[in-house]
Formats: sequence, C-alpha cells, structure tokens
Amino acid sequence: MAEGVYERGTTAVRVPARQSVGRWLRESSTGLAGLAVLIGAGSGLGAVAFRWLITTFTHLFSGHADYSAAGGQAHPWFPALGPWFLLIVPVLAGLVYGPLVYRFAPEARGHGVPEVMYAVAERGGRIPAQVTVVKAVASAMCIGSGGSVGREGPIVQIGSALGSTLGRAFRLPESRLRVLVACGAAGGIAATFNAPLAGPFFAMELILRNFAVESFGAVVLSSVTASVVGRAVFGNTAFLDLPPFTLRSPVEYLLFVVLGVVVGGCGVLFTRVLYWIEDVCDWVWHGPEWLRPAVGGVLLGGLLLVLPEMYGVGYPVLQHAVEGKYVLGFLLLLLIGKIVATSLTIGIGGSGGVFAPSLFIGAMGGTAFGIAVHAWLPGLTASPGVYGLIGMGAAFAGAARAPITAVIILFELTGQYTIILPMLTAIVVATLTSKALLRGDTIYTLKLRRRGVDLERSPESRRLAGTTVAAAMESLPDPLPEGAVLTEASHALAVSGHGILPVVGADGTYHGCVTARAVAEALASDEPDLGFRNASDLAELPPLVTCESSLADALTALTNAPGTGLPVLSTDHELAGWITHQSVLDALHPTVSDGRTVASRSSVEAAQ
Repeated sequence: MAEGVYERGTTAVRVPARQSVGRWLRESSTGLAGLAVLIGAGSGLGAVAFRWLITTFTHLFSGHADYSAAGGQAHPWFPALGPWFLLIVPVLAGLVYGPLVYRFAPEARGHGVPEVMYAVAERGGRIPAQVTVVKAVASAMCIGSGGSVGREGPIVQIGSALGSTLGRAFRLPESRLRVLVACGAAGGIAATFNAPLAGPFFAMELILRNFAVESFGAVVLSSVTASVVGRAVFGNTAFLDLPPFTLRSPVEYLLFVVLGVVVGGCGVLFTRVLYWIEDVCDWVWHGPEWLRPAVGGVLLGGLLLVLPEMYGVGYPVLQHAVEGKYVLGFLLLLLIGKIVATSLTIGIGGSGGVFAPSLFIGAMGGTAFGIAVHAWLPGLTASPGVYGLIGMGAAFAGAARAPITAVIILFELTGQYTIILPMLTAIVVATLTSKALLRGDTIYTLKLRRRGVDLERSPESRRLAGTTVAAAMESLPDPLPEGAVLTEASHALAVSGHGILPVVGADGTYHGCVTARAVAEALASDEPDLGFRNASDLAELPPLVTCESSLADALTALTNAPGTGLPVLSTDHELAGWITHQSVLDALHPTVSDGRTVASRSSVEAAQ
C-alpha cells in the first residue's frame, strides 16, 4: 500500500495513503475545496434530475407541461373526464409517495429547509442518505400531481443530504460536515434557479447562519460548480423572462415603503395560515400517516378544480400576473388561493417548498397594489408589473426574514437590475414588518420552535433559558453605604473580590453599584474638584436582573458587567441577592463532593 510521510517532532511517521487522503480532506483547506466542488457537481446533477422528474410526473398526471397555465382543460389521455381528473390525480400520487415517505424517510415530509436547519444546528450536519432519493421522488410526485408547493425546499434537502453523506463517508468532523451540508444546499439552489450568487447567500444566511470566510469560500465553489452543470443543461438565461421595467418618479419610493409593509404583512399571513391549517389537519386526521396524503388529496383536488391556476409551482401564472394580464380582483383571488393551496398541500402531508409560493403571493399582492396606485396616480407611477416584481422579494423577506437572499435571488431570477433601489427599500421594510409581527419566528424557524427547538440559542443556552435566577442566587455581599468615602469603598471592593458592590441608602434604598475601576480612577484623578467624594457619587445602574429573569438573560448581563457579579432585585425593586458566573454554573451542573462544579466558567460563557 502506498504511504505518505508526516513529520512529528523529529520523527518521520509513515501513514497509509488512504489515511493520508482522509487527513487531507478533514484538515486542509484544499481538501474542503475539493469536496465542495464534488458536492456542487452532484447537487447540479441532482437539480437536473429533480426538474426532469417534476416535468415527467406533470406530463403523466396532467398531460401538460405545466397545467397551471392550461385553464382547466381535460387530460389529453382521458378527455371524457374533462377537468374532473383533478379530483383523482392527487389521490393516486398520495397513495404512492405517502407510504414511501412514511416507510423510508419521514424527514422528507414538509418543506425541507427546517429539517436541514435542524440537522446543522442540532445533529452536527447528519442527514440520512436515503433522504436524497425519497425527497426527490416524493416532491416530484406531489408537485406533478398538483401540489401547490415549490421545488427549492426539496432541492435544498436533496443537496444537503448529498453533502452530509459524502462528509460522513470520509468521517469528517462536525464543523466541516455542517459546511458540506451548506455546500449541497447552495449548489441545489444555484443549479435549479440559475442563481450562482443567491445559492451561497441562501446557505449562509438561512442554513449556516454565519458568514465565516472558509465556509463562504467552500459554499461559493459548490454554487459555481452546480451552476456550470445547470447551465450546460438548461442554458444561461434568467429564470423568469420579463420585459424591462423602469421607475417614473422619486415619489414612488414612498409607495414602495407602503408596498413593503403590505406585502411583508402578506408574507406573515402566509406563515400564520400555513401552520394553522397544518394544526387543523393534525387535529382532524386520526388515521395512519401513510394514508394522509391520499385522503387529503381529495380536498386538494377540489381546490384545483375551482382554481386550476394553483396546480404545481405556478411560474407561468406568476409571469402572466407581472406582465399585467390579470385584473385586480383575480389577482387577490390568486393570492388567497395560493396561501390556502400551499398550506393545504403541506398540511395533508405533501412534500415541497414554500419559497416559490412566497414569490407567487408577493407577485399577486404587489401587482394588485401596483394597479391600485397606478389608477390613483397614473402620471407618477410605473407599470403595475414593477410593483409585482418588487413584491416577490418583499413577500419572501416577510416570510423568511432573509433580506440579503431576497435581494440577490430576485435579481438573478429576473435579471432586473434597474429597480434594485426600490427593491432594497421594500425588502428592508418587509423584513422590519415581519420582525414586528412574528417577533423571533420565520416561516422556517417557526416549525422548529413548535417542536421546542430554538435555533437562536445553543443547547446549553436553552437550558439556561428554562431556569430562573432565583435558582442560582447567592447571598448579597455587604453593600456600601451611600456616605462611604472613596478609601472605604476601595477597601471594601478589594476585600469582596467581585470588583463591583451595591450602594444603599440609610433606609435600605438601592442606589446602584460602584465598580473598583471607577473608584480607582477617582482616587488617581489629578482634578480633585470633580465632586467625587463618596460612593454614591460614582454609583451607576447595571443591567437589571430580577428573581424572575432567566439564567440566559442573567448570563448576558454578567458577560457585559464590569465585575464578576450583579445584584438581583425583587419585584418591588429591593435587593434580594447576588448572582455570579459560578452560581450559574452550580445551578446548571451536578456538583462534586467538595460542592464545586466540574465545569469551567468559560463553558458557560461559550453558551452565549
């Protein structure tokens, strides 16, 4: 067997070639880059195969390339049924992909991105290999049979599963495995939408949730490689073919602020309705889970019979709306219909993404808004299609709260750079609107929060959040009287060892805290007329910590505090106790025989 040679101190160590390659992949930057390129190529091929599957199943189930633009026509193979075949095909597809998902990969149910986010945050990037195949087949059948969902969620999960499988095959550490999962997600987005810039930002902003240099480089390499593969098959054209749009007046920027609020609110509404309908479906259904998509397919088919434009992803309908081919009332009907159709598809156990539906909702809402303001101010406003185009990004920003991704992916999907400034305005406003209405949740993270998973906190931080300060409170150190002179305060602070002490009045009223640094600076000052003569002159109010505060909030306050402890106040704002880093550790971890915890203070600080 071929061997590699490594220097360890002064001794040359011979390592088998297979182990040398594995070490190179696990530890070197070039090894990570090589794996990123490989995953990008695989994700690109996966995106090509997935789009082919969707096209094939759409032809099979509807007899058209995209039935959403067919206007309720009959299936060419079964003309006698007329449009009533729409009641049958979701049921037939559900009878196939329902058992497939239930038996082989339950993770493949739903819209995919939250599962990838969970795998990265909680499972070290581990995603079962079978998810790649099961997700591709189940989502393609769901979309092809009329499921009103998108394909970005499935392709993200497919590419991520590929990256995870390859990384585990080479036994990569979790830190690199997470990066490879993001590489797969970026490659899938880049290839399926011809968006080499949006792929990396989607992966970094939503999946990894950071922009580390090494991670970003690997994700970009994967995205570029996947884009090359995708363009070789699909060509190098913008995903949506739209006429050029321009603005007419600076006054329109005020209208784009209003558009951001309105369409951002639509994105929030979409999020709320999605999970409300999913809860209703969970409450109603008591049968086996594998049968749920088939039975629910009857409801989906009925909706498609009434509004066939909801069939599948619906990009032709979206393009027609932005081009001004629909009237105001029908646009609002399509907006409401898409919210309900997508929510129902996910609720009955279907498999598909929510990115494309959010673009659809934004296009309908934005174009409707554009028609209204154009009728009001015809000489000052651009065509309604401009508002529809910007509404696409605003709705996604309102639902996913990923403004960077929203701007870049919308630009790449449409190729419309001329409206980048109003697009930025509306997307930022939509993001702020979403934050105000949904607080810490998005359409992706809300699914995880409902399971008890908070991606904003590490597992240790979640333990902190579940415990109050009362469980970690110590007895209060001797406070300083408000009339204590600086020399007395300096001695008391030195004896306490905390570097900070509370100051109380003669009646026990809490006045704040004095720090050792403030006292030392006052004593060393060359300007005796500053007026600092006693402890109360230097008192300041540190971050408020009460008995009911969570340990997570208390730890944040301790980390930013000038000393090693902070006073704890009661509900009446009276001094109740004291909290330190060590008392937090003692409350979190079992203690050993000497009463001290085996954990170090740094481990708690890392929980931030």
